[in-house]
Amino acid sequence: MNVRTDMAESIFNLKKELCEIGRNIWLRGYCAGNEGNHSVRIGEDRVLCTPTGISKGFLTPEMIVTVDMEGNQIDTHNKYKRTSEILVHLAIYKKRPDVKAVIHSHPPHATAFCIADMPLPEGIHPEAEVFLGRVATAKYATPSKQDLPDSILPLIGPETNTVLMGNHGSVSFSTSLVDTYYKLEILDAYCKLLILAKQVGRVNVLNPAQMSELLEVKANFGIKDDRLACAADGCVGALQNDEFLATFGDVRPSGAMAGSGGGEVSEAEFEAMVQTITDQIMAAAG
Repeated sequence: MNVRTDMAESIFNLKKELCEIGRNIWLRGYCAGNEGNHSVRIGEDRVLCTPTGISKGFLTPEMIVTVDMEGNQIDTHNKYKRTSEILVHLAIYKKRPDVKAVIHSHPPHATAFCIADMPLPEGIHPEAEVFLGRVATAKYATPSKQDLPDSILPLIGPETNTVLMGNHGSVSFSTSLVDTYYKLEILDAYCKLLILAKQVGRVNVLNPAQMSELLEVKANFGIKDDRLACAADGCVGALQNDEFLATFGDVRPSGAMAGSGGGEVSEAEFEAMVQTITDQIMAAAG
């Protein structure tokens, strides 16, 4: 098999993966109708992306289109046209050359925070802290216009993997399409937990010592998080938690997460939590 044939097969496999991820997105209810879009970068000036006007649950490889880094469709013979929101994807690829895949979606629980204009709180759920880190929310910008990427780019740092978009949805990005999809799943699961906690009527927040320990665990797995330097001083949650916590009648914004006896988490319970996170990280890494 020659190099050209190998490359064609690799691209076809990526197109199939884009379709499979699209079906997962559709099955999980993250996009209704023809909403959402996702892409994979395949070269310095080439990106595969989903077409406009097609449900993510019914994609086939021939529907996937190829664009350059300016958004021009390369496969002009393809009757399917690129997503109208490709500008968001390209802006992320340009700012973060390490990013190889982008998914924009409308996960319902996360989008609820977007339309409520409520910052996503942090320092509450260990898995969200390890896999997502701090998630910022951009102000509303009109979809398909340059205003949308312009609104999110200032919020993307070297460790960011997810941004919420005001009144709109989410955009996740990572080094592979599968890992990007994991970020999307974890985001909506976390937001669902927060909404359920609101219904229960109480929330516990990890205290500075616990957050510092958790971020040390995260660092030990090679996942950088700038908050580690200030977590012990209480920086986690200082910028983002007030609005969400203010909606509770019974809130413990600076207390410890309750253990089996309702007080501080025991050493055994903390180790069990660390082991759970370890297992999930190893599973994600294959």
